[in-house]
Amino acid sequence: MTFSFAFRPRLLDAMRGYTRERFMHDLGAGLTVGIVALPLAMAFAIASGLKPEAGLWTAIIAGLLIALLGGSNVQIGGPAGAFIVIVYGIVERYGLANLMICTACAGVLLFAMGVLRLGRLVRYVPVSIVIGFTNGIAVLIAASQLKDWLGLEIAKMPADFFAQLKMLGQHMNTFNPYAFSLGLTCVLGLYIWPKLWSDRSPIQYALELPAVRRAATVSARLPGPIVALATLTWFAWYFGLPVETIGTRFGSIPQGLPALVLPEFSWETVKLLVTPTITIALLGAIESLLCARVADQLSSLPRHDPNQELMAQGIANFVVPFFGGMPATGTIARTVTNVRSGGTTPVAGVVHALMIALVVMLAAPLALLVPLSVLAGILLFVAWNMGEWHEFTQLKKYSTHYRMLMLGTFFLTVVFDLTVAVQVGLVSACVLFITRMSSIFNVERLPAQGALLQFRLYGSLFFGAVAKIDEIVEAVETGPKEPVVVLDALQLVHIDTSGLDSLRQVHKVVLARGGTLHLENLQPDPKQVLDRAGFSAELAANQASPEVSG
Repeated sequence: MTFSFAFRPRLLDAMRGYTRERFMHDLGAGLTVGIVALPLAMAFAIASGLKPEAGLWTAIIAGLLIALLGGSNVQIGGPAGAFIVIVYGIVERYGLANLMICTACAGVLLFAMGVLRLGRLVRYVPVSIVIGFTNGIAVLIAASQLKDWLGLEIAKMPADFFAQLKMLGQHMNTFNPYAFSLGLTCVLGLYIWPKLWSDRSPIQYALELPAVRRAATVSARLPGPIVALATLTWFAWYFGLPVETIGTRFGSIPQGLPALVLPEFSWETVKLLVTPTITIALLGAIESLLCARVADQLSSLPRHDPNQELMAQGIANFVVPFFGGMPATGTIARTVTNVRSGGTTPVAGVVHALMIALVVMLAAPLALLVPLSVLAGILLFVAWNMGEWHEFTQLKKYSTHYRMLMLGTFFLTVVFDLTVAVQVGLVSACVLFITRMSSIFNVERLPAQGALLQFRLYGSLFFGAVAKIDEIVEAVETGPKEPVVVLDALQLVHIDTSGLDSLRQVHKVVLARGGTLHLENLQPDPKQVLDRAGFSAELAANQASPEVSG
């Protein structure tokens, strides 16, 4: 097997036969996604304990690099809600400078995963674990936004879930009804807005009037988050509501290009950051490739290249922290918006990044007026849509293993952190899989005929099932002398080195009793293992008669 390095961004193939019509579709989709991404980028950064510009520049730089170098036609990259809890915990525990090192090192890991063609392995993560940690992250995102939604005066929120709840309870006397009302209005507005333009909406009956039709056409294309952000920000500013804004908390948002900053780097520091680095890399890989798979299902465009996508994600995460950014990955909400808005090539992702850059350059001061409770409302709505809550009601339809993995991962994510949840979830999945596979392997003993002992092997003889071979060993040890032991392997589909060692033990006991061991009807895969290890030759050399078969 030869290894070959392949780096071919999807943009190169997408530009073949590129037409003006496709560009117009990509332009419209990119502008739409850019509008959607603008408030989300700021909200994700603030919720992560960073300044709003960290999210904006991540959306611009990472979004541009992922579009230019990625392996998907429609994937939109940038800051994601899934990283909020991880980033906040890293900043609290290790500091901002070490977050930059973690992100850059995670970028190297992601690129290496793509080079080594490990992209398809992400698909082997059990769906129960994915749903468990996704719902857990959604709960943590919602909990992290309660402070700003309720307008509580808390200087610094802890990273731990229960510590957050305790802190919120201790400061409920600082409840701000104006902030709460703005956040609640934002959530309700985001829920109602798309329903206003549905086929069942009363507005549809008023479309007979040309003026109403034109207004409805324009309004229906406006993303809910930008409508909520603009209207509620204006309302709070016009009436002078006493609520905390981006400006009152962070002072200002730089309008110029971000400066290149190199953190102090040492191998000792990197060793301390192994766990958070792996967490960022794994979460980024899972999130981006799941997002790309969703996009494949929504469109008829060529399927994504998972390895190229990982390499692009790696480059983006390596570059972004040096410009004050945060971890980036593929984003499901913005990618789906891109597909539904008519995006067909990575050009839409490029337009989306340039659109955000233009807004930051020209209108950054306006962002200072945005109430933090409105951003909290947007994130609460994101958290609600992010969670697959219906899966909890469907648990009774699934196996005990599925329920254990999903609920275990969910509670570990909420109570401890995502790293622990994924590690324990994957280990549990492996243990449960081994238990299940070992239960499938079986040894059937056929009636003895004098010195002839016959057995049939079923399933996969691997390290988790070798204990069942003891039945054959005991039968030989307590059976007649000089036995002829025949193992029918017609239903044996696989054998590993531990299984091979167990067969050697059987052979050793048979030889000690002065008998011979025969393997019948070997399938190609087990036969290849036995031949390569020399066990077939050992059997042939110690048999008094020719091997029965195999």
